[in-house]
Amino acid sequence: MKQFLSFVRKEFLHVFRDRKTLLLLFGLPVAQILLFGFALTNEIKNTKIVVCDYAHDGASRAIIQKLEASAQFDLEEVLLSHEQIETSFKKGKVKLAVVFPPHFESDLQHLGKSKLQVIADASDPNTASTLTNYISSITRSYQQELGGAGDPYPMQIESQVRMIYNPELKGTTNFVPGVMALVLLLVCVLMTSVSIVREKESGTMGVLLVSPFHPLMVILSKAVPYLVVSIVNLAVILLLSVYLLGMPVKGSLLLIIGESILLIITALSLGLLISNVAASQQAAMLMSLMGMMLPTMLFTGFMFPLENMPLPLQLISNIIPSKWYYIIIKSVMIKGLGFSAIWKETLILFSMAILLLSISLARFKTRLA
Repeated sequence: MKQFLSFVRKEFLHVFRDRKTLLLLFGLPVAQILLFGFALTNEIKNTKIVVCDYAHDGASRAIIQKLEASAQFDLEEVLLSHEQIETSFKKGKVKLAVVFPPHFESDLQHLGKSKLQVIADASDPNTASTLTNYISSITRSYQQELGGAGDPYPMQIESQVRMIYNPELKGTTNFVPGVMALVLLLVCVLMTSVSIVREKESGTMGVLLVSPFHPLMVILSKAVPYLVVSIVNLAVILLLSVYLLGMPVKGSLLLIIGESILLIITALSLGLLISNVAASQQAAMLMSLMGMMLPTMLFTGFMFPLENMPLPLQLISNIIPSKWYYIIIKSVMIKGLGFSAIWKETLILFSMAILLLSISLARFKTRLA
């Protein structure tokens, strides 16, 4: 028994001396519970909305105040016309608009009922349905206040809901752009990093580096096949999405292809950077899968709304290339917008590609020793 306890003591000492093991045992569970606790939630908060108030009466102002006080909504501004609402949706600034018709309070008092219009961006159908339910809950709360202790619903407020961009509330409009970002990013990063590390492990990298070609040209030439394969993957995804899943392509197909190639180049640059750090194929694969799959799924926005997350996580999402690609594809494919609506996201993605490629080539070792 004493010998057994001595072995147990030795193993404890071994565990506590190894910082990597300690980080794995204690750091990883804490990080995961905090990350998933904040990110994985169906509740939607701080959603930017706009209001168009044609009534300018007491009832409309009371409901607007309730919207401002709600944790679910962040009132962006009060607009003057439907044209401004359309502009706000095209810019991607808001996800929902509430329109009060003229004589809103007067209709409530004299006719016993009134209507308001709710316009939701249904490119994410789950979010759109949840937000419209929140609006209905707020209007019911206002109706109860009007009723007091007597009839809880003496006056009826009817919400006329209009879903734009995806009136049928198809789930594919939200998940197809996200899957495109996930597949293109992971395939390019994984294949590029593993292929270069494989050359190092097999010893053929030294032969390539002493060949008459410039070493950097050798490395870049290895990325070209994966660029071509990824473009084929893109074509397959688009064909399946359109003809099998009924996904609309309302914008320019050439613009979608161009933006996808930009993401592919960014991913290839990231794979090249990982290949400079990884010492083995297993390490490269682990860094590519674990380092890219989880951030892409969490911080892109197609699985969990980014506005639900704390500010630090929202800031982290800005360095994930797939987030910007996801915004671009939804704007072009679903909303039918042109380059003028996505130039900022394109510039950010282009800057990421240039930065990652520059760092990768600067850190690449032209000598194996």
